[in-house]
Amino acid sequence: MGARAAMTTEKHVNTNTTLPVGRGIFYILIAAAAWGTGGAAAAVLFEHSGMGAIAVSFWRFAGGVVVLAIGHRVLRLRTVWRSRQVLITGVGLAVYQTAYFAAVGYAGLAVATVVTLGSGPILIAVGARITLGEELGRGGVVAVGLALLGLVLLVAGGGAAAGAAPALGLACALLSAGGYAVVTLLTRRTGRAGGSAASMLTASFAVGMVCLFPLAMLEGLLPSSGNRGEALGLLAYLAAGPTALAYALFFAGLAVVQATTASIVALIEPLTAAVIAVFWLDERLTAATAVGSALLVGAVLALTGYERRR
Repeated sequence: MGARAAMTTEKHVNTNTTLPVGRGIFYILIAAAAWGTGGAAAAVLFEHSGMGAIAVSFWRFAGGVVVLAIGHRVLRLRTVWRSRQVLITGVGLAVYQTAYFAAVGYAGLAVATVVTLGSGPILIAVGARITLGEELGRGGVVAVGLALLGLVLLVAGGGAAAGAAPALGLACALLSAGGYAVVTLLTRRTGRAGGSAASMLTASFAVGMVCLFPLAMLEGLLPSSGNRGEALGLLAYLAAGPTALAYALFFAGLAVVQATTASIVALIEPLTAAVIAVFWLDERLTAATAVGSALLVGAVLALTGYERRR
């Protein structure tokens, strides 16, 4: 997959292929829940710090690089990576994050979430069938359909406002879904072949950070209002939890979980965000949100059972 560079992060013995499927799904669940909390943290930053979405993403990537590098040092991981895979993964992560935030700005949270997270599993299912030969079967297809219906109800029940440029927002959401699909499929392919995509995460985030830096400079890198200490704390949390830990777990889980199943399990992210909105932000729980949440949980449980029988 390209020339070897001088640096990777890889344990002396690869353990990804021995990870139980149930634990892989658990890793992805934890990652998705962490991403859901990250949305709330980012929303507070946008509202109180004056920082834009690209600047927040840049610091999230930069902090993630630092946290992962420290983790590698503590765990004494040695370094070796494939340059082309790191480049594609890093660019894909940057595109996914930036295009999604742009979609929220142009089309509103509801459209951005439904289109990005809804089309992502479809693109991944098609890509996994073509490039990996993975099939879900009839029951899996039904579970995916229920999950997508649950996602629509979950987001629609929140009553999010629409944006000012829905067509442009739709295009950004599809671009975001494409970046997410590429990263997921590439990571799954590497893990299934016995490689360690999670071990290359530090370098991938470094590539994404470099891609985001010029755009973040134009937008404004530093907080322009509010409490800078609070902003720093939220950025540190975003770097450690929803970035370094979450993506390390997600990439590790993809070594043993089919790509489409992983993308559906990851829909726990908006469910986590909805729970936070109801219990911590005092938003009203609507019938649509409750039904959508139940459908999502049911689909995840069904796909978990399918994966463990596979």
